[in-house]
Amino acid sequence: MMIPACPLADLPRGEAFRLETDPPVSVFHTEDGELFAIDDTCTHQDASLADGWVEDCWVECPLHASKFNLKTGAVDAPPAKLPVRTHEVVVEDGMIYVRLSEAAPNLPHCVAARLAGVPA
Repeated sequence: MMIPACPLADLPRGEAFRLETDPPVSVFHTEDGELFAIDDTCTHQDASLADGWVEDCWVECPLHASKFNLKTGAVDAPPAKLPVRTHEVVVEDGMIYVRLSEAAPNLPHCVAARLAGVPA
């Protein structure tokens, strides 16, 4: 399924756009002009990666400094241990679209429980 994110002109280089999907997905526009989409939630704790720091093809979680590769979803160091899911990005007629991965997301327990409707 293709989900419209935002116009390319509305996403400056070095910025991210969070899609309120379930779970959330973020689109990153790197300084080099590349576009990537990954699950927005750090796999260690409930933190938005769209709020993190982007350098080259990595985003650093704003809470505990684990970095995720925007191309592969791989994590570089603890406390996060699992990669984030990556998604395909397509630009058509100036609009950014995300094709969601069919793989299961790696979500921290608190987020997975909330999405499953389990009381805290």
